[in-house]
Amino acid sequence: MRVLVQRVSQAAVDVGGERIGEIERGLLLFVGVFPNDGDAEVEWLAAKTLGLRVFPDGDKNMNLSVVDVQGALLVVSQFTLAADTAKGMRPGFSRAASPAYAQTIYDQFVIRLGKDAPVATGKFGADMQVSLVNDGPVTILLER
Repeated sequence: MRVLVQRVSQAAVDVGGERIGEIERGLLLFVGVFPNDGDAEVEWLAAKTLGLRVFPDGDKNMNLSVVDVQGALLVVSQFTLAADTAKGMRPGFSRAASPAYAQTIYDQFVIRLGKDAPVATGKFGADMQVSLVNDGPVTILLER
């Protein structure tokens, strides 16, 4: 499982011209699921994401988590994080989990995050337009 974390001052996701999720200060999470991902990956990545100290404290050091700053999370499924780019110029996606399995793991991840912070989501498998203001910029790739 891979989670691309971006610290944002605002982020939103639209599907078909309709806004379906948005947050102010917090983290935008792009989530890619692999076939062998399960409960252990969900729990580890949720805890890591919620505890990741990427927000500035009073001294402008990255010492605070999204929970500490009472921020929110916008979680967007992104199977392209499983892309294999080793050969050729066109990415391959055979390493990605099947859509049905990936949605199950994605949903578990969203539920787990929601126990500790407000969560908005995109629509799994949809063509989404994501807008954001990356704060910093801070972008970190988490993998398990």
